[in-house]
Amino acid sequence: MNTLETRELRYFVAVAEELHFGHAAERLGMAQPPLSRAIQQLERRLGVCLLERNRRGVRLTGAGEVLLQEGRAALDAAAAAVRRTRRAGGADSPGGPRGRLVLAVKAAASHELLRRLLDAYAAEPASAEIEVVPCGIREQEELLRDGRADVALMHTPWNSLAGFDSEALVAEGQVAVLPAGHPLAARATLSLAEVRDVPGLPLARWPTRGTYAPGPGPEIHNQTQLAQLIALGRTVAVAPDSARSWLWAEHAAVPLTDAPSVVTHIAWPAHSRSLALAGLVGTAARLWPGEHAKQWGSADTDGIR
Repeated sequence: MNTLETRELRYFVAVAEELHFGHAAERLGMAQPPLSRAIQQLERRLGVCLLERNRRGVRLTGAGEVLLQEGRAALDAAAAAVRRTRRAGGADSPGGPRGRLVLAVKAAASHELLRRLLDAYAAEPASAEIEVVPCGIREQEELLRDGRADVALMHTPWNSLAGFDSEALVAEGQVAVLPAGHPLAARATLSLAEVRDVPGLPLARWPTRGTYAPGPGPEIHNQTQLAQLIALGRTVAVAPDSARSWLWAEHAAVPLTDAPSVVTHIAWPAHSRSLALAGLVGTAARLWPGEHAKQWGSADTDGIR
């Protein structure tokens, strides 16, 4: 057997995530007996045991863990294909947006860069409609992978570019964002070690794939929460220099001497053949022709027609 049905993957992923057939059946809106039969049939067809069942519940086998990971990716890819196809179909229909692109950006980041990019692209003769979707912390990657976005502004080292094509645009230093009245706010520069060890002012913690590293600092869920906690003297954060654009009067930004540079990239799915996307990427490359940027000649745009 060389193929799996989307329905089978959906069933298995639900059981693997819930580790309970009853809960999975409820989530899928079906009865439990046909779900159990479907999983058993899948195991027979694959010739492997995916789930270990006993009185204490259900546990994934090694093969089941592999199928869970691969199944999620396959379902995401199928959902992305549907979303992008529907957008393309809408662009072709009477009155539909001409080549509309969905651009995912981190909320409160790269205001000036984004404004310059949108203004320059809108001036192009065949420019498409751009829908800008502000994202939460590290959400651009998720939107780009599941098809909710066609292109994204990503920031390394925080965002992963794995599986995407990308163009490096600009690099910037980092700053420590502190309460304005704190003694360190008067310093000309700081080091990362000094920021990590401020008595009574623990470093804010950001999620990585939905989980937070252990530590005394508050778990940050959005930019507004972070700004409020810094203003109240409850935390300190490390952010790109462009974060100065969202600072309040109660904040201070002090350059960090040893923090790695943050590089903003424009990223897109490697398989894209969108002419509108090629135009947007080309505009970005002309605006920021840095030393790491590709030169967008005829040979370089083959991947995103």
